Amino acid sequence: MKYVSRIGMTLLAVAVVATGLIAGCANVPLRTEKSTSNIRAAEEAGAATVPQASLHLQLAKEELEAAKKLSAKGDKEEARSMLTRAEADAELAITLSHKDTEKTEAREAVERVRQLRKDNL
Repeated sequence: MKYVSRIGMTLLAVAVVATGLIAGCANVPLRTEKSTSNIRAAEEAGAATVPQASLHLQLAKEELEAAKKLSAKGDKEEARSMLTRAEADAELAITLSHKDTEKTEAREAVERVRQLRKDNL
């Protein structure tokens, strides 16, 4: 009889440990570093001053907040999906702000060339 109770106690201990591990895995924190750094990079690239980039920057911020809320509710898959969207929108904001900067630099270069041509005539 003691043998059966030892097996029962061992199985109970294994079940408790397994339950703890599964519960611990369910509470893995959401990894927001990439989207947060992309948002910061977009802000540093001047996305707030470019209308289209500003829109995507704002979307990224909202999606990041939504992902945090979903994660807190326990909806990890939806939170990860929202986090992916935030990362993509932040990257798009970076690209759009760089594009705008390059356009401005190109216009300035064309204007300098025109001015040089005008001065040389």
